[in-house]
Amino acid sequence: QVQLVESGGGLVQPGGSLRLSCAASGFTLDTYAIGWFRLAPGKEREGISCISSSHDTYYVDSVKGRFTISRDNAKNTVYLQMNSLKPEDTAVYYCATSPLSLCRAWRAGADFGSWGQGTQVTVSS
Repeated sequence: QVQLVESGGGLVQPGGSLRLSCAASGFTLDTYAIGWFRLAPGKEREGISCISSSHDTYYVDSVKGRFTISRDNAKNTVYLQMNSLKPEDTAVYYCATSPLSLCRAWRAGADFGSWGQGTQVTVSS
């Protein structure tokens, strides 16, 4: 069974940092594109970042320069380093896999079939 588990969320002050992890079990991540998505109250789910199997990275404008996506194939884990956090970043964050090696339709997540259960990130003073 394919399983993704997100971790690393929590409560942080504005300007602070968190590192989210997306750990895979039951399969090897290295051939997949991995996306990070978030869902905030009253908003639609949005794709915020994606990393391809060849380690190409993509970011939505609102997180560029603040968030960094990376992957550690030895640990079968993908990370999202979040710096300079803002209250607007408050959301449940999800990771998901695409069977495609490239990031395609990552903003909407149409090609992403396996999803984790999410981890809560709250940015508040």
